[in-house]
Amino acid sequence: MAISVGTKAPDFSLKSKRSTGLVDVKLSENFGKKNTLLLFFPLAFTGVCTAEMCDITSGLNTYVGLNAEVIGISVDSPFAQEAWANKEKIGIPLVSDLNKKTAEAYGVLLADLIGLGAVSARAAFVIDKDGVVQYAEQTATPKDLPNFTAIKETLAKLQ
Repeated sequence: MAISVGTKAPDFSLKSKRSTGLVDVKLSENFGKKNTLLLFFPLAFTGVCTAEMCDITSGLNTYVGLNAEVIGISVDSPFAQEAWANKEKIGIPLVSDLNKKTAEAYGVLLADLIGLGAVSARAAFVIDKDGVVQYAEQTATPKDLPNFTAIKETLAKLQ
């Protein structure tokens, strides 16, 4: 069960692969500065995940205009995420939850996806500048996308 609205968001420090090498991305770096939209997705190089991240990339200015950073989180390695981002021209930071602790902390770890083992569910969390969850959604199935209209409405209220 996903953590609920009003909960203090679990902080994390996860690896992201950039052209300069591996970097640590920490949720708390946004505290006091901007809101954060966390998008958990099951696996890189899959159809629905690719469509979601490409749609977010094409609409990224909307989120920037709402003073929000968007971060994608999956259990893939940072190297696989980088290859996928380069191939699909994904323009948001992708961070690796390879040990699955962040998905577990947010209550969105699926025990098994079609026999592949544990991966994160598709889920979205809006976290305000104070580190409090203002929107939380885990989709009914990994094929379903989060309600991006409701996400944008939540971010607009936090301006």
